[in-house]
Amino acid sequence: MKKEFTANTVEEAKDLAAAEFGADKSKITFTVLEEEKKGFLGFGKTDAKILAEYEPSKAETAAEYIKSILSCMDIEAGLEITENEDGAVIDITGDTTGAVIGRRGETLDAIQYLASMAANRSDKEYYRITLDSCGYREKRKAILEDLARKISKTVLRTGRTSTLEPMNPYERRIIHAAVSEIEGVTSKSIGEEPYRKVVISSVNGRPERRQGGKKGGYDKSRRRRDPQPRSMDLMKTSFEKDYKKPKPEDSMTDGELYGKIEL
Repeated sequence: MKKEFTANTVEEAKDLAAAEFGADKSKITFTVLEEEKKGFLGFGKTDAKILAEYEPSKAETAAEYIKSILSCMDIEAGLEITENEDGAVIDITGDTTGAVIGRRGETLDAIQYLASMAANRSDKEYYRITLDSCGYREKRKAILEDLARKISKTVLRTGRTSTLEPMNPYERRIIHAAVSEIEGVTSKSIGEEPYRKVVISSVNGRPERRQGGKKGGYDKSRRRRDPQPRSMDLMKTSFEKDYKKPKPEDSMTDGELYGKIEL
């Protein structure tokens, strides 16, 4: 981004450039095209002219893009940028951020995706942009972890596979991480985006039932009521059979959590 600025002095011209670019003068490259001349008795006076060149960071590019979206949505909000090793977290602050978050964070995810595209369009090295609003991401993470624990507890008790609603990759990772800490259950993602879901299954299958009220007993009356007790096994869907037992890719260690699971 280059632009010429004219003012009474070189310093005033630099101030104009900093205000225009919304950046500190230390981050702008200046070239003095013309020095100011005071003249004599008001004659021969000329202004200073400079060429200012500024290349915004990827985080700043993303922030400017987000501001333009918020403006179109008639939302007044502030942005707080925190840079980390592989990208930046941009937090939208204000009283009207509910519209920015949307249903289950769908609007927030959409803006995050577009801002990431804007930040990475000019460089092959990927810069991760994470968009948050008033701590929504952390709250959502806690809800998903609690859901994963509750579903896992039910799966352990019944032995029945449970399929969750479609989630984005970020939320599926949270579910997989929570399930990996619970002994006796495993998780896997199935389906195609945007309808990809997490399936939570028991490692040992369904628990054995006692018959006749005694361990290992045989209930003859049950036999008469159900002449074909094994017929239900034949009616099990291929879906349940596929997820009844863990497959090699379901075996996870802490270091291999995200590498092994198909998100």
